[in-house]
Amino acid sequence: MLPGGLKDTQIRETNSQKVHPQPMEESINQKPEAMEALISKLFTNISSLKSAYIQLQTAHTPYDPEKIQSADKLVISELKSLSELKHLYRENNPKPACVSPQDSRLAAEIQEQQSLLKTYEVMVKKFQSEIQNKDSEIIQLQQQIEEANHKRAKLEKNLKLRGLSTRESEGFVVGNGHFTVDLTPELFISFYEAVSKAVHDFSKPLINMMKAAGWDLDSAANCIEADVFYAKRAHKKYAFESYICQRMFSGFRQENFSVESDSSSVDAEGSFRQFLALKDMDPLDALGQNPDSIFGKFCRSKYLSLIHPKMEASFFGNMDQRNYVMGGGHPRTAFYQAFLKLAKSVLLLHRLAYSFDPAAKIFQVKKGCEFSDVYMESIVKNCVMDEEQSPRVGLMVMPGFWIGGSVIQSRVYLSDMKVSE
Repeated sequence: MLPGGLKDTQIRETNSQKVHPQPMEESINQKPEAMEALISKLFTNISSLKSAYIQLQTAHTPYDPEKIQSADKLVISELKSLSELKHLYRENNPKPACVSPQDSRLAAEIQEQQSLLKTYEVMVKKFQSEIQNKDSEIIQLQQQIEEANHKRAKLEKNLKLRGLSTRESEGFVVGNGHFTVDLTPELFISFYEAVSKAVHDFSKPLINMMKAAGWDLDSAANCIEADVFYAKRAHKKYAFESYICQRMFSGFRQENFSVESDSSSVDAEGSFRQFLALKDMDPLDALGQNPDSIFGKFCRSKYLSLIHPKMEASFFGNMDQRNYVMGGGHPRTAFYQAFLKLAKSVLLLHRLAYSFDPAAKIFQVKKGCEFSDVYMESIVKNCVMDEEQSPRVGLMVMPGFWIGGSVIQSRVYLSDMKVSE
């Protein structure tokens, strides 16, 4: 037994193995090629991470969710690769008991890169949080879009039920929006002219019915407006046009046009919607869809006012058509259909008048008023004015209108005038 409790045999065995202490430096440098490859991969990985981080920053200006998600996945992928390299290095290279200067430099470099990685991880988490917030905003906006589309679909359905086309409903916007048809005095004038033509057109079958029934047209014209001197006998037709306008425009100043309705008075928006709904529809088709609509009630009311019972009886020999209208029907006779065109044009003009803000206002002139070329125009274009005496109104054929700062002249027949040949 030797000192220290070691046996001789143990010494011999130890000497035969030639065991020598091996520092960690030798262990690290056993495979320098592998270490160089590891370091090269480390720097390549870090370079890729920097590139991915730059892509992530760029995707935020302008904000692009798809690019942000793509760059985010790339950054996470590079971070995972770096983490795998770190674990691989630690598994193959445990912490040395004695560190060489070369190891110290490598450890310092790794420590610096780890610090940089932590900075990137913090930034990535920040960007991920921003992405989540943006995603939440996107979801909220998508919900708002879905709600708006639902309301739009519901509105289009309601407009179609009212007779509005999709194109017209898109063109109509409340507030500071726009109309498919510009609300201008020129538009109103065009519909005013349409009413004037409709009055003239309806006066023809009305006069023909009178003639067929054996009426005295001179007496009839005198009953409408007495003591009017007509330059030509043919000018007495203006008396019948005047009569038609008096009946058809009665109640024009009222928002509901004297038509009873379940709804309260409508504003400019509602008036314009009704104008659009009726504008392109055939009047008989409109009544076929809803005989008791506002248009239906208007036609019924104006027909009974315009065609007197005695007139009805003399025209048709009975009261069947009148009774049918009073009962809520709309006959398909040629005379009634001619009336429907007139009624539609007048109601359209009324709805258009109340589409303006403020609404267009009607004005009339009385018989005997002195002629004013500001507010009136002669319906006879080739009349000769008396230079010594101011011309006077014999009868008003069409009323006039104020619309904004514009005046649409009333059309009058001047009494005691002459016409040039």
